[in-house]
Amino acid sequence: MRVAFLGMGIMGRSMAVNLAKAGHQVAVWNRSGGKDVEGARSAPSPADAAQGAEVVWMCVSDTKAVEGVLFGPGGVEQVLVAGMIIADSSTISPSATLRFAQRVKARGVDYVDAPMTGSKIAAAAGSLIFMVGGDEAVLARLQPLFQAMGKQVFHMGETGKGQATKLVMNLQIALIYEGLAEALTLAAKLGVEAEKLLPLVQASMVRSGVVDYKAPFILKRDFSPNFPLRLMLKDIRLALDAAKESRVRLPGLEAVEEVYDVAAQEGQQDLDYAATLTLLEKWAGVEMKNASK
Repeated sequence: MRVAFLGMGIMGRSMAVNLAKAGHQVAVWNRSGGKDVEGARSAPSPADAAQGAEVVWMCVSDTKAVEGVLFGPGGVEQVLVAGMIIADSSTISPSATLRFAQRVKARGVDYVDAPMTGSKIAAAAGSLIFMVGGDEAVLARLQPLFQAMGKQVFHMGETGKGQATKLVMNLQIALIYEGLAEALTLAAKLGVEAEKLLPLVQASMVRSGVVDYKAPFILKRDFSPNFPLRLMLKDIRLALDAAKESRVRLPGLEAVEEVYDVAAQEGQQDLDYAATLTLLEKWAGVEMKNASK
Protein backbone atom coordinates (compact mmCIF):
# COMPACT_ATOMS: atom_id res chain seq x y z
CA MET A 1 0.00 0.00 0.00
CA ARG A 2 1.03 3.62 -0.46
CA VAL A 3 1.49 5.01 3.04
CA ALA A 4 2.46 8.43 4.39
CA PHE A 5 3.84 8.03 7.90
CA LEU A 6 3.99 11.27 9.88
CA GLY A 7 6.03 11.42 13.08
CA MET A 8 9.41 9.71 13.53
CA GLY A 9 9.56 9.68 17.32
CA ILE A 10 10.37 6.83 19.73
CA MET A 11 7.48 4.74 18.39
CA GLY A 12 6.77 6.15 14.95
CA ARG A 13 10.14 5.61 13.34
CA SER A 14 10.17 1.90 14.17
CA MET A 15 6.61 1.57 12.89
CA ALA A 16 7.58 3.19 9.60
CA VAL A 17 10.66 0.96 9.34
CA ASN A 18 8.48 -2.14 9.69
CA LEU A 19 6.05 -0.90 7.04
CA ALA A 20 8.92 -0.35 4.61
CA LYS A 21 10.39 -3.77 5.43
CA ALA A 22 7.00 -5.34 4.70
CA GLY A 23 7.17 -3.96 1.17
CA HIS A 24 4.78 -1.02 1.47
CA GLN A 25 5.53 2.17 -0.45
CA VAL A 26 6.26 4.59 2.40
CA ALA A 27 6.85 8.34 2.55
CA VAL A 28 7.90 9.73 5.93
CA TRP A 29 7.84 13.16 7.51
CA ASN A 30 9.09 14.45 10.84
CA ARG A 31 8.99 17.93 12.34
CA SER A 32 12.78 17.87 12.83
CA GLY A 33 15.17 16.42 10.28
CA GLY A 34 17.59 13.53 10.46
CA LYS A 35 14.95 10.80 10.83
CA ASP A 36 15.26 9.08 7.46
CA VAL A 37 13.98 5.53 7.06
CA GLU A 38 15.71 3.06 4.77
CA GLY A 39 13.45 2.15 1.89
CA ALA A 40 11.18 5.15 2.43
CA ARG A 41 11.01 8.60 0.86
CA SER A 42 11.61 11.54 3.19
CA ALA A 43 9.14 14.35 2.57
CA PRO A 44 9.50 18.06 3.41
CA SER A 45 5.92 18.46 4.66
CA PRO A 46 2.92 16.36 5.74
CA ALA A 47 1.13 17.36 2.53
CA ASP A 48 4.04 16.24 0.37
CA ALA A 49 4.22 12.90 2.18
CA ALA A 50 0.47 12.38 1.82
CA GLN A 51 0.29 13.28 -1.87
CA GLY A 52 -1.04 10.19 -3.66
CA ALA A 53 -1.13 8.06 -0.50
CA GLU A 54 -3.86 5.54 0.19
CA VAL A 55 -3.30 5.82 3.94
CA VAL A 56 -1.95 8.64 6.09
CA TRP A 57 -0.67 7.27 9.42
CA MET A 58 0.20 9.66 12.23
CA CYS A 59 2.19 9.15 15.43
CA VAL A 60 2.92 12.56 16.94
CA SER A 61 3.12 14.01 20.41
CA ASP A 62 -0.27 15.47 21.30
CA THR A 63 -3.63 16.83 20.18
CA LYS A 64 -2.19 20.13 19.00
CA ALA A 65 0.44 18.34 16.93
CA VAL A 66 -2.19 16.15 15.23
CA GLU A 67 -4.28 19.22 14.43
CA GLY A 68 -1.25 20.96 12.93
CA VAL A 69 -0.23 17.97 10.84
CA LEU A 70 -3.74 17.67 9.45
CA PHE A 71 -4.93 21.25 9.12
CA GLY A 72 -1.95 23.57 9.59
CA PRO A 73 0.38 25.08 6.98
CA GLY A 74 1.63 22.29 4.74
CA GLY A 75 -0.93 19.99 6.32
CA VAL A 76 -2.52 16.85 4.96
CA GLU A 77 -5.88 18.55 4.36
CA GLN A 78 -4.43 20.20 1.25
CA VAL A 79 -4.12 16.89 -0.59
CA LEU A 80 -7.07 14.88 0.74
CA VAL A 81 -9.07 12.95 -1.84
CA ALA A 82 -12.12 10.75 -1.40
CA GLY A 83 -11.26 7.17 -0.47
CA MET A 84 -8.16 7.98 1.58
CA ILE A 85 -7.83 6.74 5.15
CA ILE A 86 -6.30 8.69 8.02
CA ALA A 87 -5.10 6.54 10.93
CA ASP A 88 -3.85 8.14 14.13
CA SER A 89 -1.61 6.26 16.56
CA SER A 90 -0.94 9.36 18.65
CA THR A 91 -2.59 9.52 22.06
CA ILE A 92 -4.91 12.52 22.00
CA SER A 93 -8.27 13.81 23.17
CA PRO A 94 -11.22 11.58 22.18
CA SER A 95 -13.47 14.61 21.66
CA ALA A 96 -10.86 16.27 19.41
CA THR A 97 -10.58 13.01 17.48
CA LEU A 98 -14.29 13.20 16.68
CA ARG A 99 -13.93 16.80 15.48
CA PHE A 100 -11.01 15.91 13.22
CA ALA A 101 -12.87 12.88 11.84
CA GLN A 102 -15.94 14.94 11.03
CA ARG A 103 -13.86 17.55 9.23
CA VAL A 104 -12.13 15.04 6.91
CA LYS A 105 -15.29 13.00 6.44
CA ALA A 106 -16.71 15.99 4.56
CA ARG A 107 -13.98 15.29 1.98
CA GLY A 108 -14.87 11.60 1.72
CA VAL A 109 -11.94 10.52 3.90
CA ASP A 110 -12.26 7.85 6.58
CA TYR A 111 -10.67 8.38 9.99
CA VAL A 112 -9.43 5.65 12.32
CA ASP A 113 -7.99 6.24 15.78
CA ALA A 114 -5.45 3.51 16.45
CA PRO A 115 -3.34 4.22 19.54
CA MET A 116 -1.16 1.34 20.67
CA THR A 117 0.58 -0.15 23.66
CA GLY A 118 3.84 -2.03 23.93
CA SER A 119 6.63 0.58 24.27
CA LYS A 120 9.57 1.18 21.96
CA ILE A 121 10.75 -2.44 22.23
CA ALA A 122 7.47 -3.75 20.82
CA ALA A 123 7.48 -1.03 18.15
CA ALA A 124 10.89 -2.18 16.95
CA ALA A 125 9.84 -5.84 17.04
CA GLY A 126 6.58 -5.22 15.19
CA SER A 127 4.59 -6.60 18.12
CA LEU A 128 2.48 -3.63 19.16
CA ILE A 129 -1.08 -4.03 20.40
CA PHE A 130 -3.54 -1.61 18.79
CA MET A 131 -6.85 -0.43 20.25
CA VAL A 132 -8.89 0.92 17.39
CA GLY A 133 -11.96 3.05 16.78
CA GLY A 134 -13.54 3.16 13.34
CA ASP A 135 -15.66 1.39 10.75
CA GLU A 136 -15.01 -2.36 10.43
CA ALA A 137 -14.79 -2.19 6.64
CA VAL A 138 -12.10 0.48 6.90
CA LEU A 139 -10.18 -1.56 9.45
CA ALA A 140 -10.23 -4.51 7.07
CA ARG A 141 -8.45 -2.38 4.48
CA LEU A 142 -5.78 -1.53 7.04
CA GLN A 143 -5.04 -5.12 8.07
CA PRO A 144 -1.81 -5.45 6.02
CA LEU A 145 -0.44 -2.40 7.82
CA PHE A 146 -1.51 -3.56 11.26
CA GLN A 147 0.14 -6.92 10.57
CA ALA A 148 3.43 -5.24 9.69
CA MET A 149 3.50 -3.22 12.90
CA GLY A 150 1.71 -5.26 15.54
CA LYS A 151 0.58 -8.60 16.88
CA GLN A 152 -3.00 -7.81 17.94
CA VAL A 153 -5.76 -5.38 17.02
CA PHE A 154 -8.70 -4.77 19.34
CA HIS A 155 -11.68 -3.04 17.70
CA MET A 156 -13.22 -0.94 20.48
CA GLY A 157 -16.11 0.60 18.55
CA GLU A 158 -16.71 3.68 16.42
CA THR A 159 -14.25 6.51 15.86
CA GLY A 160 -13.02 7.97 19.15
CA LYS A 161 -13.30 4.75 21.11
CA GLY A 162 -9.67 3.82 20.43
CA GLN A 163 -8.47 7.05 22.06
CA ALA A 164 -10.90 6.63 24.94
CA THR A 165 -9.56 3.13 25.52
CA LYS A 166 -5.94 4.29 25.42
CA LEU A 167 -6.64 6.86 28.13
CA VAL A 168 -8.18 4.30 30.47
CA MET A 169 -5.30 1.90 29.78
CA ASN A 170 -2.69 4.52 30.62
CA LEU A 171 -4.70 5.54 33.68
CA GLN A 172 -4.21 2.00 34.96
CA ILE A 173 -0.51 1.92 34.08
CA ALA A 174 0.08 5.18 35.95
CA LEU A 175 -1.77 3.97 39.04
CA ILE A 176 -0.17 0.50 39.04
CA TYR A 177 3.33 1.94 38.71
CA GLU A 178 2.64 4.54 41.40
CA GLY A 179 1.65 1.71 43.75
CA LEU A 180 4.89 -0.13 42.95
CA ALA A 181 7.03 2.98 43.39
CA GLU A 182 5.41 3.85 46.71
CA ALA A 183 5.80 0.26 47.91
CA LEU A 184 9.49 0.22 46.98
CA THR A 185 10.04 3.55 48.72
CA LEU A 186 8.38 2.41 51.94
CA ALA A 187 10.22 -0.91 51.73
CA ALA A 188 13.52 0.95 51.48
CA LYS A 189 12.61 3.05 54.49
CA LEU A 190 11.82 -0.15 56.42
CA GLY A 191 15.04 -1.84 55.31
CA VAL A 192 13.58 -4.36 52.82
CA GLU A 193 15.74 -4.96 49.74
CA ALA A 194 14.10 -4.49 46.36
CA GLU A 195 15.83 -7.57 44.92
CA LYS A 196 14.08 -9.66 47.58
CA LEU A 197 10.73 -7.88 47.40
CA LEU A 198 10.24 -7.96 43.62
CA PRO A 199 10.38 -11.77 43.22
CA LEU A 200 7.72 -12.03 45.93
CA VAL A 201 5.56 -9.47 44.13
CA GLN A 202 5.94 -11.37 40.87
CA ALA A 203 5.02 -14.69 42.52
CA SER A 204 1.84 -13.31 44.07
CA MET A 205 -1.48 -11.80 43.07
CA VAL A 206 0.22 -8.39 43.11
CA ARG A 207 2.04 -9.31 39.90
CA SER A 208 1.28 -7.25 36.79
CA GLY A 209 2.66 -6.63 33.35
CA VAL A 210 3.77 -3.20 34.52
CA VAL A 211 5.86 -4.74 37.31
CA ASP A 212 7.29 -7.43 35.02
CA TYR A 213 8.35 -4.85 32.44
CA LYS A 214 9.66 -2.16 34.75
CA ALA A 215 11.39 -4.27 37.43
CA PRO A 216 14.66 -4.93 35.50
CA PHE A 217 15.03 -1.24 34.67
CA ILE A 218 14.27 -0.22 38.24
CA LEU A 219 16.85 -2.60 39.70
CA LYS A 220 19.49 -1.15 37.36
CA ARG A 221 18.19 2.37 38.06
CA ASP A 222 17.93 2.81 34.32
CA PHE A 223 15.44 5.59 33.67
CA SER A 224 16.25 6.16 29.99
CA PRO A 225 12.97 6.82 28.17
CA ASN A 226 10.92 3.87 26.99
CA PHE A 227 7.88 6.06 27.66
CA PRO A 228 8.94 9.61 28.59
CA LEU A 229 7.44 11.07 31.74
CA ARG A 230 6.24 14.15 29.86
CA LEU A 231 4.08 11.97 27.61
CA MET A 232 2.61 10.01 30.49
CA LEU A 233 1.83 13.31 32.21
CA LYS A 234 0.13 14.47 29.01
CA ASP A 235 -1.96 11.29 28.95
CA ILE A 236 -2.87 11.63 32.62
CA ARG A 237 -4.13 15.14 31.94
CA LEU A 238 -6.05 13.94 28.88
CA ALA A 239 -7.75 11.32 31.06
CA LEU A 240 -8.60 13.93 33.68
CA ASP A 241 -9.99 16.23 30.99
CA ALA A 242 -12.11 13.42 29.56
CA ALA A 243 -13.34 12.60 33.06
CA LYS A 244 -14.30 16.23 33.63
CA GLU A 245 -16.20 16.30 30.33
CA SER A 246 -18.03 13.14 31.40
CA ARG A 247 -18.61 14.25 35.03
CA VAL A 248 -16.49 11.42 36.45
CA ARG A 249 -14.25 11.77 39.51
CA LEU A 250 -10.78 10.20 39.42
CA PRO A 251 -9.29 11.02 42.84
CA GLY A 252 -6.46 8.50 42.57
CA LEU A 253 -5.32 9.84 39.21
CA GLU A 254 -5.59 13.41 40.48
CA ALA A 255 -3.09 12.56 43.22
CA VAL A 256 -0.72 10.85 40.78
CA GLU A 257 -0.89 13.87 38.46
CA GLU A 258 0.59 15.96 41.27
CA VAL A 259 3.56 13.59 41.56
CA TYR A 260 4.22 13.74 37.81
CA ASP A 261 3.84 17.50 37.76
CA VAL A 262 6.49 17.96 40.44
CA ALA A 263 8.78 15.41 38.77
CA ALA A 264 8.51 17.33 35.49
CA GLN A 265 9.25 20.61 37.25
CA GLU A 266 12.37 19.00 38.73
CA GLY A 267 13.73 18.15 35.28
CA GLN A 268 12.61 14.54 34.87
CA GLN A 269 10.26 15.20 31.95
CA ASP A 270 12.47 13.48 29.36
CA LEU A 271 13.29 10.45 31.52
CA ASP A 272 11.09 7.38 31.63
CA TYR A 273 8.00 7.79 33.79
CA ALA A 274 9.54 5.20 36.13
CA ALA A 275 11.82 8.02 37.33
CA THR A 276 8.96 9.21 39.54
CA LEU A 277 10.39 6.63 41.98
CA THR A 278 13.36 8.91 42.58
CA LEU A 279 11.05 11.77 43.57
CA LEU A 280 9.33 9.57 46.16
CA GLU A 281 12.75 8.51 47.44
CA LYS A 282 13.80 12.15 47.69
CA TRP A 283 10.72 13.02 49.71
CA ALA A 284 11.36 10.03 51.99
CA GLY A 285 15.10 10.70 52.34
CA VAL A 286 15.93 7.16 51.24
CA GLU A 287 17.03 5.14 48.20
CA MET A 288 15.71 1.73 47.18
CA LYS A 289 17.99 -0.97 48.60
CA ASN A 290 19.51 -3.67 46.38
CA ALA A 291 21.37 -6.68 47.73
CA SER A 292 24.09 -6.10 45.12
CA LYS A 293 24.77 -2.53 46.26
